[in-house]
Amino acid sequence: MAATHPSPPLKLTSVKALAESPGLSSIPSLYTFPKHTNDEVFSDTEESIPTLDFSLLTSPNTDERSKAVQELRKACQDWGFFMVTNHGVPESLMKAIIQASGEFFELTEEEKRGFEGKHVLDPIRYGTSFNASVDKILCWRDYLKIFQHPEFHSPNKPPVFREIAAEYSRKVRQVAKEILRGVSESLGLEDDYIDKALNLEQGLQVLAANLYPPCPQPELAMGFPAHSDHGLLTLLIQNQIGGLQVQHKGKWVSIDPIPNSFLANIGDHVEILSNGKYKSVLHRAVVNNRDVRISIAMPHGPALDAVVSPAPKLVEDERNPPAYRAMKYKDYLELQQTNMPNGKSCLESVRKYM
Repeated sequence: MAATHPSPPLKLTSVKALAESPGLSSIPSLYTFPKHTNDEVFSDTEESIPTLDFSLLTSPNTDERSKAVQELRKACQDWGFFMVTNHGVPESLMKAIIQASGEFFELTEEEKRGFEGKHVLDPIRYGTSFNASVDKILCWRDYLKIFQHPEFHSPNKPPVFREIAAEYSRKVRQVAKEILRGVSESLGLEDDYIDKALNLEQGLQVLAANLYPPCPQPELAMGFPAHSDHGLLTLLIQNQIGGLQVQHKGKWVSIDPIPNSFLANIGDHVEILSNGKYKSVLHRAVVNNRDVRISIAMPHGPALDAVVSPAPKLVEDERNPPAYRAMKYKDYLELQQTNMPNGKSCLESVRKYM
């Protein structure tokens, strides 16, 4: 008799449906992640995550802007993550996109299935885990990923979603563009280098809404395992329920949400472009047994057909040869999104070893 392999629970296509099963007191083995010795959280770090005052980065006062660029450089070098305050995106709009995303996840299973994508580059893709077709262990997470730029897409349910997402993504894209000008300048490049070299006019912007329902055994499950982000810059908001942890100096640090701010992190393609001067950072999502957590992550990347490699100005010196090979962003995205999250393994595949 042929060996049988466990398959995801049938009909329970979403973690939300599973979590709402009557009398659920333990999780199926498919959702159990192995524990590692370095999984312990050390949130009592003496350092706090850096904060970037966006109003200073965009200030007409050159001294204020220069100081903000220096602080951005330090944040990128030391943490790879930073809070963004005074960004100009209305708090009401931030709350509205979280609310609208929550309403999407409240649709019936049948309605949500209508938005299931088949390919990682499908412009609207609803699903569970990360990529359930390849995941050996399932994440305690449902998601909705929607391309917002260069072409805007939206599910037609709930009715309010389209208008809110269009306004939110437009405003967030402006914030990301200004921060990337600062990143470019902080590397000693022209402030529009990233914009021009990677054709940000056609750059990919994705709205990734994540739902992490309460889990009866949160110590066994994982909302999203350790990974770094593709692209250049991700801006994240959440519904004031914590769960994000960042690896800092080899230890996991819990990041507490600050109202009306973005949590920003640099992606793999800033690491490539900077030739490793700035590093993308591992982060993960843990779950709890009480509250629903919703986060909205918005990665901003190059144009899909842009070829990303270290900036020539940063590899002129013989002592600093290119550490990464050139690769089209679209190819990198497909490679990363079709494999189970595994740290920075995708970035390692484009690294040159001397």
